Amino acid sequence: MKNNTYTLLNQEFGISEQILDLVDTCEQEIRPLFDELDDIMTYNQYKVLDAFQKNGISDRHFAWNTGYGYDDMGRDATERLFADVFHAEAALVRPIIVNGTHALSLALTGVLRPGDKMIYSTGGPYDTLEETIGIRGNGKGTLRDFGITYDQVELISAGEIDFDALAKAITPDTRMVCLQRSTGYGWRKAITIEQIEEWASFVHGIDPKLICFVDNCYGEFLHVKEPTDVGADIMAGSLIKNPGGGLALTGGYIAGREDLIEQVSYRMTTPGTAGECGLTFGQTRTMLQGLFIAPKTVNGAVKGAILCAKVFEKLGYEVCPGSSDKRSDIIQAVRLGTADKVTAFCKGVQLAAPIDSNVTPVPIPTGGYEDPVIMAAGAFVQGSSIELSADAPMREPYNVYFQGGLTYEHSKFGVIKALDALGIV
Repeated sequence: MKNNTYTLLNQEFGISEQILDLVDTCEQEIRPLFDELDDIMTYNQYKVLDAFQKNGISDRHFAWNTGYGYDDMGRDATERLFADVFHAEAALVRPIIVNGTHALSLALTGVLRPGDKMIYSTGGPYDTLEETIGIRGNGKGTLRDFGITYDQVELISAGEIDFDALAKAITPDTRMVCLQRSTGYGWRKAITIEQIEEWASFVHGIDPKLICFVDNCYGEFLHVKEPTDVGADIMAGSLIKNPGGGLALTGGYIAGREDLIEQVSYRMTTPGTAGECGLTFGQTRTMLQGLFIAPKTVNGAVKGAILCAKVFEKLGYEVCPGSSDKRSDIIQAVRLGTADKVTAFCKGVQLAAPIDSNVTPVPIPTGGYEDPVIMAAGAFVQGSSIELSADAPMREPYNVYFQGGLTYEHSKFGVIKALDALGIV
């Protein structure tokens, strides 16, 4: 449909009519899927609003303290709020948590003790966690360095948890069973809330003392429930992904059982200090406002991911998940097949950015990753993957991972520019 936007993109941005027609056709075909997403978004928006009101959030909570950070009202209110939103007993929400990997690492190192065994039940963890666990790297203070053993259970071919293999892997020294909700750099659908509920029930059925830990990165607000609603004992994520709404400048969260959160707080600061100290550096306003708008922001990102899947499906590419598949994270994987196509896709996404659109992304060695990684992200917050971005490890079969967009319209434009850079329409 040649409306004002069509004309603008064609005449001012130089996007071909073929690309615009393709995207418009795909958008019309997926619009029926948006109604359910909008209902989830609205439910979560009111859930978050209710938590704000119950916790009496006021502008006094935007002020900040100095020094040790004792009696920081904003920090304490923010952590109560996150706990309420996630229906958890307690939470840590801190700007000193530098990324999602740090939040996950704190949870693991805070709870596990020498002689404990941990099991990943969704195959290998995200690349950056391999050195935390000790799968790669020696002598860096990994879990393995401290006598914590590791095992993993691969998913079965349909992306389901292999409960038989998991039961065999659980031994008397097992203390924690872990689950990664998002695809990461894998080629699988994200684990759904329904699957997480079945997994937690299964694990606790073997031994109620086993700790069910969920890497919830990229999964917040994709459903009306979170892992802590359905049996997870503890979960963690990043504020510059879904729950920060694109406004949080940095930080991460860990939420779950109060006793476990207390143990993690000892690792975060020191035994005895726990969560009593720690400045928020004036970040509570952006963290709180980001959480408030997060359901709407996530909604736009999910719609953009579905559009990306539909467009590349129509062009004959393999995508994961498919455009009509149930979603449990905001990541869309596209199998492009060559390094050149991955690079072109990322260049297109970078050209769609509001910040640093003139920068050309190239693959480089990146800390925590085994392979060179290419990352496209012209974001207001550096590294924010709730904002429009695309990245890929440069290895066969050359999958690219598209995510984010503070608005659906911007995510859509990222798809358009990726197509334009690829020159395949």
